[in-house]
Amino acid sequence: MELLKFVRRRSFLSEVVYNVLNVALAVAVVLTVYYTESVWLGILIVLISKWRILSVRPRYWLANFLSNLVDIIVSVSLVVLMHVITRAPEMGNQIVTLLGFMTLLYIVWLLFIKPRSKRSYVVAQAGIATLLGSWALFTVSYNWPVSVVVLGMWVIGFTAARHVLSHYDDETHTTILSLIWGLILAEIGWVAYHWTIAYSLPLTTSLLMPQVSIIAVLVGFVGFKSYDSFVHHQKIRMTDVILPLLFSVSVALVLVLVFNRVGTAI
Repeated sequence: MELLKFVRRRSFLSEVVYNVLNVALAVAVVLTVYYTESVWLGILIVLISKWRILSVRPRYWLANFLSNLVDIIVSVSLVVLMHVITRAPEMGNQIVTLLGFMTLLYIVWLLFIKPRSKRSYVVAQAGIATLLGSWALFTVSYNWPVSVVVLGMWVIGFTAARHVLSHYDDETHTTILSLIWGLILAEIGWVAYHWTIAYSLPLTTSLLMPQVSIIAVLVGFVGFKSYDSFVHHQKIRMTDVILPLLFSVSVALVLVLVFNRVGTAI
C-alpha cells in the first residue's frame, strides 16, 4: 500500500513538473519573440525543447523525428505567427493582447491536445498542423520560389497523413499513402501560390488567414472520413462520407464565391 501511495505521489509530481515546463516553454517562446523580434530564436527554443529526439540511439533518431514532426510544425508555425504580430507596429497595444491569446493557444496545445492518443485527438492534431502549418507558410512565403512553397505543403501533408495512419494498427501502406497525400497538398499549394486569397481577423489587419489553409483542412477531413470508412467496411460507404463531403464543398463554395469579394490577395 505504501508503495502504491509513493508511485501515485511520484506520478502526480511528474505531471505537475511536466505541465510547469510546458507552460514555461510557451512563455519563453513568446517573450523571446516579443523582446528580440527574432523568429529564429523562438524556433531555436522550440527545437531545443525537442532534445529527447536525440536521447536515444542514432538509428531511432529518424523515427523519433517523424513522430514529433506534427508538434514541431504546430510549434514553429505559432512562433512564425507570433513574429508576424510583433512586426505590426500599427496595432499598438493590441500586440500584447494577440500574443497573449497565441500563448494561451500554445499552452492548450501542449497540455491538452498534443499528449492525447485517442484517435479523435490524433485526427485533430493532424488538422491543426495542416491549418497552422499552411497558414504560417503562406503568410511568409509571398516572395519565395514556388518550389519551396510546394515542398513545404508536401511536408505538411505527408506529416499529417502519417500521423493519422500510424494509429491504424492494420495499415501496412502508411508511407506510400502519406507520400500520396503529401502530393495532393503540394498540388493545392501550387495552385494557391498563384491564386492566394486571405481574410482579415479580429483585432488585426496584419495577420491574415489564407484561404488555402481552410481548403486544405476541409480536403483532409473528407480524405480521413473516406479512409476510415474503407478501413471499417472494405469500401467507402456513401452514408459515411456524404455529410462531410457536402459540408466541405459548401464551405469551399462560400469561400470562393462569396468571401473572395472581401478577401485580400497576398
